[in-house]
Order: sequence, then C-alpha cells, then structure tokens
Amino acid sequence: MKRTAKSHWEGTIKEGKGRLTTQSEILNHTNYSFKTRFTGEEKGTNPEELLAAAHAGCFTMAVSLALTEKGLNPVSLDTEATVSMEGFDITGSHLSITGAVPGISEADFQAITKIAEQNCLISKALKITITSEAHLVA
Repeated sequence: MKRTAKSHWEGTIKEGKGRLTTQSEILNHTNYSFKTRFTGEEKGTNPEELLAAAHAGCFTMAVSLALTEKGLNPVSLDTEATVSMEGFDITGSHLSITGAVPGISEADFQAITKIAEQNCLISKALKITITSEAHLVA
C-alpha cells in the first residue's frame, strides 16, 4: 500500500504560500505557510499539526485494535496528540487518550495504551521521544 500527498509552493519562505492535497482529497489545496506554521496570523495548517493528527489517529486505531483483540468493545476513544518543537527540531509527541471501554480495568487500559504508544506505525516512524497518558471513564 502507498499513500500520497502533494505540495505546491510559491514565493519566499516568509511571504510565500503553499497548498497541500492528499490522495483522498480530504485536504484539497489546503493553505499552509510560514505564518500558519510559526505565527498563527493566517488560517491554514502546518506540517507539525498534520504530524500530530496522523499520530493521534494511528495511536487511537492501535489502541482499538488491541482492545478488539482482547474481546473488548470500546464505546469511545478520544486522543489528543501534542507535537513539541524547539527551534527547528521536533522534540517529542505526547498522546493523551480517554476511553470508555466496558469490562477493562484501569491497569489493563494503561498497559494497552503503553504498548500502542511504542508500536503504532507513526510512533515507529518517528525518532523522537513519545509519551502517553490514559484515562478510563465509566
């Protein structure tokens, strides 16, 4: 399987603008620029936000898979991924998941999320510190 995304850029780094389009076209000529990335002065996305979205989605699916394999049926799983930057380096990704999963203990939920933290495909592709926290709700 292969997935693709395209980028088009015009102009200098600070004044230029780009557009991103994904294979599925869920992103279709989506604006990105220096301002969307570093200053927030413009509406649009940025690579770090997209990385956080990819990590949150991948991790959540990995947790769902592990729960399903244990015969559990999650009612809901909600994850927030926070990608940290220092200068021009991405230094970490923190995953915070809240799950409503009948029939699982807090300890088992924590254990499953720790395994998913290290083994989802995006986690495996990153060479940064990855941390997570899990919250089970009744």
